[in-house]
Amino acid sequence: MSTDPKGKPDPSTAVQKPFEQLVLGSRRFSNYFVCLMVTIGGVGFILASFSSYLGKDLLPLGHPSSMIFVPQGLVLGLYGIAAAFLAIYLFLLIVIDFGAGKNLFDKKRGLVTISRRGFFKEISVEIKLSDVKAVKMELREGLNPRRRICLRVNGRKDVPLSGVGSPTPIDQLEREGAELARFIGVNLEGM
Repeated sequence: MSTDPKGKPDPSTAVQKPFEQLVLGSRRFSNYFVCLMVTIGGVGFILASFSSYLGKDLLPLGHPSSMIFVPQGLVLGLYGIAAAFLAIYLFLLIVIDFGAGKNLFDKKRGLVTISRRGFFKEISVEIKLSDVKAVKMELREGLNPRRRICLRVNGRKDVPLSGVGSPTPIDQLEREGAELARFIGVNLEGM
């Protein structure tokens, strides 16, 4: 970076740092809570099944030993096994932080790099910054609300940048979209 005679940096030769957005993955309180509840429910079903088979109450609530093993106890055991597999799956999603990643906008290289954690590998997409037409905000209210920021790209569908989960507050979404559009130098759509 060159400087003028007064010692101030010359803004025309300054290199702009890349703009980075972090995206939250599956390590959220709600996922921990759901995983815990599924585990507790699955253990309860399995204990009720064993109580029915052994004729002895293994649970402090109710009297599952009074159930007939075939078909009631057997079906409860199958539900418990299904819940155990679901809890393992949810736990694995939390451990690998599925969906976490970052969006990197690099003017120096002229690239947008979008990367996310998948199950078995990192997923990465590179888009030329010159192909980006606009930054688009999608707002849909109702039973299944959607609030996200997308990139409008030449020759492609809109590329979502926001993570999944609880809807982002509208003022925060507007602020992030405007900051990104200003950095890239394109319009902000969907307001």
